[in-house]
Amino acid sequence: MTFKNTIISTLVFMLLCLLPNLVWAKNQLDSVRIWAAPESTRVVFDLTQVPKYDSFSLVGPHRLVVDIQDSGSKIKLDAIANNSKLVNRIRFSQPPKKGVLRLVIDLTKSVKSSLFTLPPTAPYGNRLVVDLDDSANGSSAAPTVSRSVNQSARDIVVAIDAGHGGEDPGSIGPSGTHEKKVVLAIAKRLARKVDSTPGMRAVMTRSGDYFVNLNKRSEFARNSKADLLLSIHADAFTSPQPNGASVWVLSMRRANSEIGRWLEQKEKHSELLGGAGEIIQNIDSEQYLAMTLLDMSMNSSMAISNSIAGDILRDLGSITHLHKKSPEAASFAVLKSPDIPSILVETGFISNPSEERSLVNGHHQEKLANAIYKGVLRYFQGNPPADTLLAQTMNSKHSVKRGESLSVIAQRYSVSVSSIKRVNNLKSDVVRIGQTLVIPEA
Repeated sequence: MTFKNTIISTLVFMLLCLLPNLVWAKNQLDSVRIWAAPESTRVVFDLTQVPKYDSFSLVGPHRLVVDIQDSGSKIKLDAIANNSKLVNRIRFSQPPKKGVLRLVIDLTKSVKSSLFTLPPTAPYGNRLVVDLDDSANGSSAAPTVSRSVNQSARDIVVAIDAGHGGEDPGSIGPSGTHEKKVVLAIAKRLARKVDSTPGMRAVMTRSGDYFVNLNKRSEFARNSKADLLLSIHADAFTSPQPNGASVWVLSMRRANSEIGRWLEQKEKHSELLGGAGEIIQNIDSEQYLAMTLLDMSMNSSMAISNSIAGDILRDLGSITHLHKKSPEAASFAVLKSPDIPSILVETGFISNPSEERSLVNGHHQEKLANAIYKGVLRYFQGNPPADTLLAQTMNSKHSVKRGESLSVIAQRYSVSVSSIKRVNNLKSDVVRIGQTLVIPEA
């Protein structure tokens, strides 16, 4: 070996020694993302390969330590955007042995944590996900059910669920539009319309770009004492041709399996059956009663869901193409609640280039929100729950007598013919003797 080669070899060796050993590890941590929700935070570690990991918690102060085997990183953790109320910062720490990447999540309090991996799904690669949950600590109370002017009457509560969010972008359009952003914009427009209606109030499962566990969406609606859960989505397909909106309700098969699951959770009986569960003893002979009551509750919820879904489809059909002209049944998790009427609205195909352009258009979003709102309002105007302000102020009923026409009835109550037709879902001016009509407020 020449003197020159010796010098080059020495310089290369010294350079390798100066670089962090972590850079040469088999698996690389490429980035870290923090998604903050009101009561939880999701931390996502983006890696080049499937990670092997361990974790443990420490107190004084509260920390979660994550060890990723045979991994390294060159990223600057101080530059990570962090708006979480649960995470102070994320930092590297001295590893227990060579080849281990040790990450420490400094926490603001004691929280429940769960870790799991996710496979590559566009636009992301391999991921190690850390979910931090503070809801078990009772950090925030369940939303209260508001009472309107008459304190004996409550508002109708509509829970509005914008699908996906945070780490979950949903479907992605040809030009890169994320479903999660489109549906949140539509959901916010819908919530404003509901809130502007006397006797109605909207609650949102998420109000920002963060992920809410699917099971917690129905739970949130229940804690809010919602009369309806509306989940807003945008459809997608492997080819760009399909287009149009559709509305989905719970399938009977899923309904039956959910009743069975709830029956096994005896502590939930009172929650689902409203006081009636408290008198049901936890013995086999009484479970038939629980099953019957749950079945009745589910049947009622599904009937209401189908009725509202039909109303929404009718209004959506007036402003956009319908992919399905009748409500479809599916096993979507967000529809599974046996005690809350639940509907999933697909506002269009984001995978269709033309509909993608429409879905990001504010004017079209407003039309979609208004169509959904009109369908919901029409149902509750005609079928307001008895203890609500809407029931006390909106409706009176009239039984059609011989010789009466819609115009005569409208004149008697000082309302328009069109308003009576709208509330009663009438397609013509023809009424029959003995028919009961709901009369809207003048």
